[in-house]
Amino acid sequence: MKNYLPFFKTIAQKIWSVFGFPKGESKLIRFCRVLWWLTITGLSSIILLFVAIIFNWFGFFGEIPSLKALENPKTPMPSVVYTSDSVEVVRYYSRNKTPLKYEQIDSMTILALLATEDARFERHSGIDAKATFSIFWYLLKGNNRGGSTLSQQLAKNMFDTRSKENTGKLAGKGKISTIIAKAKEWVMAVRLERSYTKKEILNMYLNEVAFGNNAIGLHAAARKYFSTSPDSLEVHQSALLVGLLKAPSTYNPLRNPEKAIKRRNTVLNQMEKYKYISSKEASSLKELPLDLDISYEVAETGTSTYYKNFVTQKLKKWCEQNGYDLYADGLEIYLTIDSKIQAHAEAAIARQMPILQDKFYEQWKGLVPWTNSDKEPIENYIENAVAKTDYYKFLVEKYGKQSDSVQILLEKPKKMTVFTWATENHRTDTTLSTIDSVKYYKQILRSGLVSLDPYTGHIKAWVGGIDFEYFKYDQVRQAKRQPGSTFKMFVYAAAIDSLNMSPCDTILDTNPIIRYEENGEQKVWTPHNADWTNTYRYMTLRHAMGRSINTVTAKLTEKVGWTTVAHYAKKMGIESKLAEVPSIGLGSSDVSLFEMVGAYSTIMNAGMWQEPQILWHVKDKHGKILNYFYNDSHRALSKESAWLMSYMLKGGTQEPYGTSLALWSYGVLGNGNDIGGKTGTSSNFADGWYMGVTKDLVTGVWVGGDDKAIRFRTSSVGEGSKTALPIFGVYLKSLYEDKNTGIRRGKFLPPTVEVQRSYYCPTPKYDRYPEKDSTDVEEVIE
Repeated sequence: MKNYLPFFKTIAQKIWSVFGFPKGESKLIRFCRVLWWLTITGLSSIILLFVAIIFNWFGFFGEIPSLKALENPKTPMPSVVYTSDSVEVVRYYSRNKTPLKYEQIDSMTILALLATEDARFERHSGIDAKATFSIFWYLLKGNNRGGSTLSQQLAKNMFDTRSKENTGKLAGKGKISTIIAKAKEWVMAVRLERSYTKKEILNMYLNEVAFGNNAIGLHAAARKYFSTSPDSLEVHQSALLVGLLKAPSTYNPLRNPEKAIKRRNTVLNQMEKYKYISSKEASSLKELPLDLDISYEVAETGTSTYYKNFVTQKLKKWCEQNGYDLYADGLEIYLTIDSKIQAHAEAAIARQMPILQDKFYEQWKGLVPWTNSDKEPIENYIENAVAKTDYYKFLVEKYGKQSDSVQILLEKPKKMTVFTWATENHRTDTTLSTIDSVKYYKQILRSGLVSLDPYTGHIKAWVGGIDFEYFKYDQVRQAKRQPGSTFKMFVYAAAIDSLNMSPCDTILDTNPIIRYEENGEQKVWTPHNADWTNTYRYMTLRHAMGRSINTVTAKLTEKVGWTTVAHYAKKMGIESKLAEVPSIGLGSSDVSLFEMVGAYSTIMNAGMWQEPQILWHVKDKHGKILNYFYNDSHRALSKESAWLMSYMLKGGTQEPYGTSLALWSYGVLGNGNDIGGKTGTSSNFADGWYMGVTKDLVTGVWVGGDDKAIRFRTSSVGEGSKTALPIFGVYLKSLYEDKNTGIRRGKFLPPTVEVQRSYYCPTPKYDRYPEKDSTDVEEVIE
């Protein structure tokens, strides 16, 4: 120290000489004058620094948020998607945060926060002078302690004061950048205190602060660490969460439980110090374990997520067009989906599919179910399926395609959890090789269901598969399969609308010989009924459609024109490519369940096609309606034709031997209740369909394998009336029984125009009836 005395003496002499003190003036007076000068100079420098920072002189310091920005802070908030009855289904966020109201925060959480982070919060105006100056005292003692008030911390978190963008040209200048940021936080803290009440600041703080593990705000933290709501936190739980604020990574209870307990207990000590809890309470609380109940939030959960991609696609497009950020603007999006109807749809599939799966296993016991059109096993079917897996591609990349290691590892058994209908949670642990697991999953049947309000186009239920975790391919909109006889509806609609035919017009049930040209080739097609027999009767169009007679449909297609049938299908919402050939009416072209439900809704909506709609409306973070979504629509059928087609659809449940008569066994018919429907089965029983219509809903159900090679062996099990119709029956019955769904029994709406064509011509019951329903389109005879 003595070595520095000459240096300090020289500096003092220099300062002394600057002032030019008069001779004879006492040293005390001189000292006071110097102290006064230093104080004035220091204060002026500080004021000048704050002015420079506030006005961002020469762009050195970066902008300070305006008063308007402070009063309307833009912080990333998740957008939440709800069903029409306000059940949350999807959440979009860049930061996992859910805002809370002050009343939703437990008082002990607030007391824990004040005791630990800002004991004089109620007495300062944004800057705690005592805490600020005490920093230097603690530094001298070797204790690095912060002195920021909650208001300063809030300013720092909300506006990211220490980011490169907010520190101007002096960004990255070490301590200088820190001093500038700290000064900004003081300014903003004072402004916040002037703009908000203490309660509002506390509320904003607990909504904004990070608790680690991607939990932003108290709501997310309470859910993350304790699977509870903020108003239900226990004192020791609140203490743990408040303790995390100092250093979420260091005190992470998942990775460092001992440090987390120690930090929690420090918070409890502070609460005891300020008499928010008694010594006895503090002692007992400190003995408690962490009491964690971790909630792992996954963006995609449950069968509802089958429609998430479709929803996301539409929302992103809307946000882009209207200047909103889906992941940060805190939008509230409401879907047309009804959670109650959705639950019944999921339950119907979960009830019926295990029954069908058992029948499928029984039919193929001892055989392989992947067969070609000749019903012979497909060569290398499993090998080709394995080659499409990510694991196979990984092995090939690592070892080379010709390496023996690839096959050895594919055949090596390993523990895994697989899907099964045999357990309550549809999961079971087993040991399988990769090849065996592919074989196993290829034999699992798939299903899809979608329900639509035909008058609004609102989708009320969307079940894209049996279990999203294991089967992510959406069978409602992504999958396209042969619709079988459900496509006959377009033939009859075209005949009634374009040729002015009526349900009472008749056609003879005999096998036609149809000659036509396709791609420059002359071809002949001779269709037959499902059981290869004919009644040789003149059948009304309603009876033929109700019984699903292939020969009548084929003759009617020739009469109308297969090009006209394709035209009407497209008018009614079919966007998939259709082969304009005589077999079009028997469902020989692949379409989606989504398209078919929209098309059938056209009939119930007086001939107006409406695009199936899943988005209802969107609100901003304040609850203000930003937009109602409306679907595209156009007239596809005349009102008279549409009503006649609705009457035609009831033929399946009213005409002798109608293919929908099995619905009587589910207790959904009778007592004046109208139900229309059409079954469908594709070639070799690979796909089972049912399209059902009531006064409230139009529903489509599909059942089949992972691909067209997976099929049932016989019509007694594999037809749509045996696979898809039962799901519809169970579903509709449960909807009628649940008075909260709003789905009621009743008659179809009466016609809104005068029906000039005859339509009431019930067919008397007769003996001969081939009780089948199948496309079974034959190879064309060339």
